[in-house]
Amino acid sequence: MPERPDHGPTPSDAKRTGWRRTAAPPATPPANPPAAPRPAPPAPPPADHRSVVDSAVYRDGRRIASPITLADTFRQLREEPDGMAWIGLHRPTESELHSLAAEFNLHELAVEDALEAHQRPKLERYGSTLFVVLRAARYLDAQEEVEFGELHVFVGPDFLITVRHGAAPDLSRVRRRMEQTPELLSLGPEAALYAILDAVVDGYAPVVEGVQTDIDEIETEVFRGDPSVSRRIYELSRETVEFQRATRPLVGMLHSLMAGFAKYRTDEELQRYLRDVADHVTHTSERVDGFRQALTEILTVNATLVSQQQNAEMRALAEAGFEQNEEIKKISSWAAILFAPTLVGTIYGMNFESMPELGWTFGYPLAICLMGMVCISLYVIFKRRDWL
Repeated sequence: MPERPDHGPTPSDAKRTGWRRTAAPPATPPANPPAAPRPAPPAPPPADHRSVVDSAVYRDGRRIASPITLADTFRQLREEPDGMAWIGLHRPTESELHSLAAEFNLHELAVEDALEAHQRPKLERYGSTLFVVLRAARYLDAQEEVEFGELHVFVGPDFLITVRHGAAPDLSRVRRRMEQTPELLSLGPEAALYAILDAVVDGYAPVVEGVQTDIDEIETEVFRGDPSVSRRIYELSRETVEFQRATRPLVGMLHSLMAGFAKYRTDEELQRYLRDVADHVTHTSERVDGFRQALTEILTVNATLVSQQQNAEMRALAEAGFEQNEEIKKISSWAAILFAPTLVGTIYGMNFESMPELGWTFGYPLAICLMGMVCISLYVIFKRRDWL
């Protein structure tokens, strides 16, 4: 993977054009009479400070205010016609999102999607506002599994709002990076959107390496005959499918953004950065597709090996049963041979006086000869049948 160029300073005279429409409100209000760029909405309800992770107003790429509440952010932005608001929320309440919708004229369908945490990655435009849904991922080494988060981004002419569901991604690092390069941040909310896209795609790299390591370990376990490997293959296959659903739509989303470069007059330097992100997400998507195919092949090989092992066990059981039958035949044959003299001896061992041949001189030798003849006859019969 080629190394990404360092985000160096852009030309100082770069204008914040990006994806704005030409019909956007004027940058400065009329001199007489003074008026705010937009009417002030009703004061929002008190915000839950745990939901507002960070809120700031920027001018020329530099932070000029750090309001605590959403109401303060709205007031600060109205006082700065050339400013940009970047509001970061984590699992906001419905009232907070509705106050943002009233202030920035957000579409009700986008707000409804932002309230729900299970959305597919997508990119939609509502007038001058861009709505983006991203699926971030991170690899947990201890559990050897992939954890997914969801991020909703509203991008307007002078604002960027992030609504995060889950632990990933860490947007505080993205904000610090952009604040360290004010020349890039001065390009407007679309530059901040690029940084978020870049952070989400960069977060896929450790996940790809972790999944690759798991696949290598699974291959070893399959050929070692580990009985628990089937469950691990199934769980990793599910994570790979989820990972594929997170990365594959990003390819089309970034191509849609690139298709609008000319229409929305996106800065040339920003275009290069977005193309770089698109290259990386394409490479990641291809590797994830390869993981799914590899797991399918591993599952097939494991099923074949398990079938062969079961056949071998069945063959061993059949051979053991055959040997057992041979032993039973031998035991039964000898038992039958010994049964004839035992029967004769048992009958003549009865204490009766009137029994045939008791007073005959040759009675005993005849009984012995009879028992011997029966034993020899049975032995010959069993021998011919290979029971002995």
